[in-house]
Amino acid sequence: MSSKLKIGIIGSGGIAQSCHLPGYASIPDQCEIVAVCDVNPETAKQAAVKVAESFGTPKIYADYRELLADKAIDAVSVTTPNKYHMQPTIDALEAGKNVLCEKPLAMNAGEASKMCAAAKKSGKILQVALQSRFSGPGRFMKTYIEGGHMGDIYFARAQALRRRGVPGWGVFIEKDKQGGGPLIDIGVHILDFTLFMMGYPKPVSASGKTWDILGKDPSLFNYWGDYDRSKFTVEDFAVGLIKFDNGSVISLESSFMGNLDGDPFTTQLFGTKAGATVKVWGDDPIQIFTEQNRQVFNVTPVNIPDVKSAHTAEVQAFIDAIQNKKPSPVPGENGLTLNAIFDAIYKSSESGREEPVDVSF
Repeated sequence: MSSKLKIGIIGSGGIAQSCHLPGYASIPDQCEIVAVCDVNPETAKQAAVKVAESFGTPKIYADYRELLADKAIDAVSVTTPNKYHMQPTIDALEAGKNVLCEKPLAMNAGEASKMCAAAKKSGKILQVALQSRFSGPGRFMKTYIEGGHMGDIYFARAQALRRRGVPGWGVFIEKDKQGGGPLIDIGVHILDFTLFMMGYPKPVSASGKTWDILGKDPSLFNYWGDYDRSKFTVEDFAVGLIKFDNGSVISLESSFMGNLDGDPFTTQLFGTKAGATVKVWGDDPIQIFTEQNRQVFNVTPVNIPDVKSAHTAEVQAFIDAIQNKKPSPVPGENGLTLNAIFDAIYKSSESGREEPVDVSF
């Protein structure tokens, strides 16, 4: 493998063009995009034009298997709709490529487990594109927690809530292509962030409830444009209670539509030494609640790392891991854990019972 990694892009739409391409372009001395692929020829051409701004003109493919046949390619980003994450990822790993796969890892835990098994067998890196942990607040809190200042975190409340934020584009409202609604689309980010802060304990069970009332109502306003309510087959609001093998618990809330104030994207951490409220972005993102000498304090950190783009940071971490033979910055097993939790919450909403969470592969 040359020192400058050669990258292919499988799925060249919005997330590839706005996040992955700029990420690779930020480190042109370490990597270069040599190929793009999309089933839509125009989308592939648009991506190729953007790639050419930082690298040479890439090869364009309509079939990702042809891209994978190029032995010179060291790694790929899989940025297709959720329904098409699994097979390109497995095929890429089997072809000896490292993979950065967009979130969620898969449509469900069954698919995710096959992807993790393929990564283990190949010995290549499988990284899930969960950028929130690379943010400034994420970096600060992880260091603070690892320093022992929070003690044991035994409970967290994770919220990824939108008042009127149904995506009016793509396939976000179609369950057969997406796997779910806000739970699997934005809940995945705040739950990963929270679990990362807690050391990713092993989940054992989950209970939850989903609703789809507001999302199907054509009379309601949506900030992100109108959409076909007849195609809305996902939930618009979901809640879950997740239990872990170390005794900790997470309460999770996620919505595309909900009658609430604002659009909170926040986790509240409750530790034995301190607590914290953390916003992944925005002003004053961290508040820490602690006690010293029988005096209670609310603390606002002022030296939070300045991360211009968490998306760029995750791509840089991917390349660094490949070049320096490090473990995956966001291992496939984390993606499997998230998918398995969502499976249990969806199942619980139908059964009315607490459901087990299976993360085996």
